[in-house]
This record gives sequence, C-alpha cells and structure tokens, in this order.
Amino acid sequence: MIEQVYPDIFKIPIILPNNPLKATNAYYIKGKERNLLIDTGFNRSECKESMDQALADLGIAMENTDIFITHLHGDHSGLAGYLSRPDNTIYTGKYCADTLLGYAGAGLHGFLNELLAQSGLTNITMSHHPGYTYASDIIEEATNVQDGDILQVGEFSFQCIETSGHAPDHFCLYDQERRILFSGDHILGKITPNNTIWAPPATITRDYLGEYLESLNKIAALDIKVIFPGHRFVLEDGYKRIEELRDHHQRRLEDVMKILGQKSMTGAQMAGQMQWDLTIRSWEDFPPAQKLFATGEALAHLTHLVLQNMVVRELKDGVVYYTRV
Repeated sequence: MIEQVYPDIFKIPIILPNNPLKATNAYYIKGKERNLLIDTGFNRSECKESMDQALADLGIAMENTDIFITHLHGDHSGLAGYLSRPDNTIYTGKYCADTLLGYAGAGLHGFLNELLAQSGLTNITMSHHPGYTYASDIIEEATNVQDGDILQVGEFSFQCIETSGHAPDHFCLYDQERRILFSGDHILGKITPNNTIWAPPATITRDYLGEYLESLNKIAALDIKVIFPGHRFVLEDGYKRIEELRDHHQRRLEDVMKILGQKSMTGAQMAGQMQWDLTIRSWEDFPPAQKLFATGEALAHLTHLVLQNMVVRELKDGVVYYTRV
C-alpha cells in the first residue's frame, strides 16, 4: 500500500477502522542526516500496527526522523506521543502543540461540552467523537512553527504556510522550487473538509469558516503543480479543486439562509435539514459521530452569517437559537 509519489517522498496510508475516511495519508520524506514524517493516524492499535509496518517496510528509524503535525485532529496527531523519541522533534502550530503538551486539555474539554449543549444535540457526548477518543498521549516537547518558517529536509525546502479554518492553526508545507504542497485537511479531493467552530456558539467571535475561505485564497496564489492531501488521492489540479470548495461553501451558506427562512433554529436543527453526501437519508439514523460533524459544520456556517450581520443568535435555556436579520 505504500506508494512513492515523488523522488524521496512516500505516501503511507494509515488505516482508520470503521471510519468513512478509510485512511489518513502520512508522508515520509527521506533526507540526508534527518527525515520527516507528516501526520500519523489515530491513537489506536490498528493505526499503530499500520504505522509500525510502514516504518519497518521503509527502514525508518524514528530517532532520526522528525514529525510534522498539520493540525490537531486525532486522525493526524493521534500517534504523536507514540512516535516521539528523545532525539526527534515534533513540529506543529501553537494550538496543536499546547494540546499535545497537555496545556489546553481542560479548556478544550470544557468548550466541547458547551458546544454540545448549546447546539441542541441530545444524547451525544464527546466519547462519540473519534478524534477525542483516539487523541495522542501527552508529549514532553514540541516546536511551534509560524507562517513563513522554513524546514529543510535533505534537498527539500519546505515553507510552513498557516491555513487556519479547518482547525485553529492548520499548517501546510510548500516547496516552491518543486511546486509541491502537503495540504493536510485544508484541500482534499472529492471530500469536503469538515469545518466547525472552536469556542462555545453563544460567545464565539472568531470566524473559522471565513478564515478557511481566506486560506484557500492564500494557497490559490501559490505556484503549485501537485498537492499531497491528508486523505485519498494526490491532486494534480489544485486550482480547480479550490474553486469547487469555494462554490460548495457559497451554496451551503445560501441553503442555510433558505432553511432558516422566518424560523428560529438551533445548530442541530439546522444540521438535520441540510443536505449531506451520505447514503443515510434520515437525520435520526445518523451515527452519533456524524451528527457531531454535521452540527459543527452547520454552526460554522451560522457563525459566519452571524459575524456578517445576516443572522442573529440568542441563548435561551442554555441553547443557542439562530434567526435571520
């Protein structure tokens, strides 16, 4: 299953059991003195076995292989603790690093519970979220990257590009000379990256969907020949895919406004009436994890509209309701 996708670059599919994504693409970049592994898979036994087999097949020693985590989601960061060694470095953004180091754990847990309550979801807890359930073990040290930082791996010179929106501090890696981009979950083929919010719905002032759309513009301005995404297949027409993602979210915003009409709705109610690319048609039949993801997506769009002064929100009896202006 390991595929060489470029000289000295190997795509490693890390199996995600019982997950519609099927696998996370980890990437191994072979350097000279040091190598780089991008993303990891969930912190669960099947992912560990998949990673261990890949490391053995490629002859990878983690002692001289550093790790780059594109963002916090468990299917990308879950094995950070498992793969960490005293002699390797874990590079990631500050929000992700703080969580992996254990600094943000309590706050993250608290806001997620508030999000569930305020969205109107019932009978669902964070134990239903695979990214939370299979999160990384706490690590001892991480190196924060910032927009514009350069990571040198052999002949490759990777620029860290902040593309927040899908996560609070999502990062891509870009080699300008070779015109290649590792996009994490920022740009995926056919799959639309899930966008949610990262603060309680009643008080959030950060527009994560707006940031995501701006980040798409940031990547569209680069000279790119090929994109290596965090899931599924390699993309050779990234500009077309960026346009498709922009159009998708514009249509979704229009649909949200139509669904709202003259009603007042919760995030969960909105998610229950939106269109989803799933074989399951009834909202009642959605698995708990899919209800979580769909409601987060609805909240990201509703919050964007609130901050654009097109929708107002009101907290009533612990639940946030949204109404058109």
